[in-house]
Amino acid sequence: MNDHEFDAALVRAVFAQAGDRGWRAVSIVTAARDAGLDLARARLRFPTALAVLRRFGAIADQTALASAPADGPVKDRLFDMIMQRFDVLQAHRAGVLAVLDSAATDPALGLTLAMLSSRSMGWLLEAAGVSASGLRGRLRVKGLLGVWLWGIRAWREDESTDLSATMTAVDSALDRAGQAARWIGDDTPLADEEGPATPIDAAI
Repeated sequence: MNDHEFDAALVRAVFAQAGDRGWRAVSIVTAARDAGLDLARARLRFPTALAVLRRFGAIADQTALASAPADGPVKDRLFDMIMQRFDVLQAHRAGVLAVLDSAATDPALGLTLAMLSSRSMGWLLEAAGVSASGLRGRLRVKGLLGVWLWGIRAWREDESTDLSATMTAVDSALDRAGQAARWIGDDTPLADEEGPATPIDAAI
């Protein structure tokens, strides 16, 4: 079993455990044993539960980036990659919901998730051909993070098999982000057509 396979198996076990018992009750040792994984290797690769979250985020990013469209409108490219990330979350739905529930009452966990998500949004922007560096880049990351959080809000309540409500929310939020970009003088073509100016935080 290579490192990628090992990590995927450990992540699956941890999120399954979180779905059953809640995030605060997660034990990497128990998860590794449940999955039949070597404990010493689990300790080396995942010294803390937060390391599992970081690896999970990286797996979601890798899935999105591996299928990133090479061309087409920026909005469409970002939409496709964001929905790829949601497909990864959906595969571990109960565990991810347990993490989000814990984050609502754990500021440190919430901050960690926000930082990891911001890093991911930077990767998605760059993959779509949009710079995430400099002051303007940081504003773009903030705007796309707002899109992601709006999508998360919809996904938590979305019980459809095709995540149609989530797709609608992400599409709408990307339009608003594009309007906000124009409002601050950014010519990044996120939206399909012109719309009323909207402050950037409205996407959150």
